[in-house]
Amino acid sequence: MARRSERQPLWSGGWYRPARHAASPNFGPRPAGAEIDLIVVHSISLPPGQYGGTGVHDLFTNQLDWDAHPYYGQIRGLQVSSHFFVTRQGALWQYVDCDQRAWHAGPSHYRGRGACNDDSVGIELEGLEGCGFEAAQYAALRTLCTALTQRYPIRYLAGHEHIAPGRKHDPGAGFDWHALRSAFAGTGILLPPGTH
Repeated sequence: MARRSERQPLWSGGWYRPARHAASPNFGPRPAGAEIDLIVVHSISLPPGQYGGTGVHDLFTNQLDWDAHPYYGQIRGLQVSSHFFVTRQGALWQYVDCDQRAWHAGPSHYRGRGACNDDSVGIELEGLEGCGFEAAQYAALRTLCTALTQRYPIRYLAGHEHIAPGRKHDPGAGFDWHALRSAFAGTGILLPPGTH
């Protein structure tokens, strides 16, 4: 077995090598001097509550057929992206280079700063806000968050609901923050107040 120093590095620029890659056109440059210190956890499924299809992938790559489902009429023309997407089976996709600004947070404010897209990494979990997530997703999330903390000066983990309270509610009550808290105990990384 090859030693770690002989293995291929985990990162190629801001692209995480273990992820499957599908570049989204929905991104832009981060502001000069942006310190990437926040990971934002989201949940998404398209159509809502239906898993395993291509809806999320198609949305992030601007290929969604707006007429394929009645719900899509409510989001017609939406151009969004996240850096990462984790399926129910734990498969990991990356859509935006982490050195770039993905369009996942919207109007937001956290740790004394607004415009969280500027200095955060967005991770979408396949799921429905308020519902539970799979063990494979937590395992993939912990591995990815660890890799991110090794590359960027991450100091905070939060949900979309914490950075846009009242406007967003994901990942919601079904998300087990303890699953992340135990993984990062003693690291100094701060999870949202009141999460267990």
